[in-house]
Amino acid sequence: MSIRELASRHGVHRRTVRQALVSAEPPPRKVAQREAPVLGPVKPLIDAMLREDLDAPRKQRHTARRIRERLVEEHQVVVAYPTVRDYVRDARPRIAVEAGRQLVEVFVPQTHAPGAEAEVDFADLWIVLAGVKTKVFLFTLRLSYSGRAVHRAYSTASQEAFLDGHRYAFEQLGGIPRVHIRYDKLKAAVSRVLMGRTRVESDRWVTFRSHYGFDVFYCRPGVEGAHEKGGVEGEGGRFRRTHTVPMPKVDSIAELNAYFARCDAKDDHRRVGQRVSTVGDDFAAEAALLRDLPSEAFETGISLRPRVDRHARVTVRQCQYSVPARLVGRQLRVLLRATRVLVFDGPRLVAEHERSTVRGSVSLVLDHYLEVLAYKPGALPGATALVQARKNGVFTATHDHYWTAAKNAYGDKSGTQALVEALLLHRQYPHAQVIAGLQAALSVGALAPEAVAVEVRRAGETTPQLGIVEVDGQIAYPTDTRGVPNVAIYDELLTQGAR
Repeated sequence: MSIRELASRHGVHRRTVRQALVSAEPPPRKVAQREAPVLGPVKPLIDAMLREDLDAPRKQRHTARRIRERLVEEHQVVVAYPTVRDYVRDARPRIAVEAGRQLVEVFVPQTHAPGAEAEVDFADLWIVLAGVKTKVFLFTLRLSYSGRAVHRAYSTASQEAFLDGHRYAFEQLGGIPRVHIRYDKLKAAVSRVLMGRTRVESDRWVTFRSHYGFDVFYCRPGVEGAHEKGGVEGEGGRFRRTHTVPMPKVDSIAELNAYFARCDAKDDHRRVGQRVSTVGDDFAAEAALLRDLPSEAFETGISLRPRVDRHARVTVRQCQYSVPARLVGRQLRVLLRATRVLVFDGPRLVAEHERSTVRGSVSLVLDHYLEVLAYKPGALPGATALVQARKNGVFTATHDHYWTAAKNAYGDKSGTQALVEALLLHRQYPHAQVIAGLQAALSVGALAPEAVAVEVRRAGETTPQLGIVEVDGQIAYPTDTRGVPNVAIYDELLTQGAR
């Protein structure tokens, strides 16, 4: 076929037919070189401004808008903003290369051996805690090979929380990475950042690492080193977007952590990137290669020695916690953990509180002041410990009903003392049993403390018995159906004494 016939059949120009006969690939399209009468004369000026940025602080470099403003103010040249923006976008990397600088950092893909490495980071997280929008801190430990991650929330990013997060993660994973764990300049572990990757570690962090037997890898400070633990950086964002949008609404940090544990189990079925296997499948192969846990867990809390003030309180990190009143003036040992505050008198645990992070807060337990209130009953109505007990649900409406009935029957002083004796029953019996006993005593009108004690014991028995009644101010106890005690065995003591 002739060129004319081919052009006619395919509806193209004869020149196109000749080009196709020469090469199956079309020739490159020529880009028209257009004149830039306004931008052309000022290109050297823009390039000079961009060269100044090479030595300027990162947050004080020229933007396209600022360059256009300088062209108008200093050189009386009006150039459209889109024109300046497009030129700056192309010129900035060219000028950086000409100066021998790499504007965009290139990353090298890495392969991690199973059970060898992990990454750790703290991230900010907002939740609705007991109806109040609150910031907490999300601890994340991620295994580099499988991508299996453990998340736990804390009300503070203190060293106690940092260590407790490690301990919890190691226990959940069932082992410890064999090579190292990557960190940035976390204050909980590092007391001072030196040149490069050199750090001055805190003594307690060194002790913790020695106990669990793992090494560390510190990333470069600042944004430049963030990619060195990019796995956990991305994991923190993914976890927040997936499981905390919208903000979780919880009543306590413990409830939030229980939710996070369910989320971690659910994430075992996801896939990282283009991997064929799931996170759970890869972790199953990796778990056997982790280092075994030590036989004893590390105590992540720190030990303090405060003295009890005259209000039966100890001060820990600018927060006050109550202890039994009999310990006023004593110096006690306090174990400050990430979420709890434990107070010891010698080897005995005498008080336990939820850790507070509000400076100047006061956490009181009504039980710690009962011995004082027994001879100072007038202090009970306005006691701060009573206010907190009502708020926490420890002092219930049943207690209030009994208090009112006892004051009506015996007067304010004796009625309050009767309530204090009833509250002392909580030390021996479960809370629900005491409440049931109080309700039973109220139902039959037996308000004397002795009668309440009998009803509380009766509430814990499985077989029903007759209740207590009060007639003319006298207590009528139920008939005792138990057998007569046998003391014959004690006669042996008399025999041995005679010998």
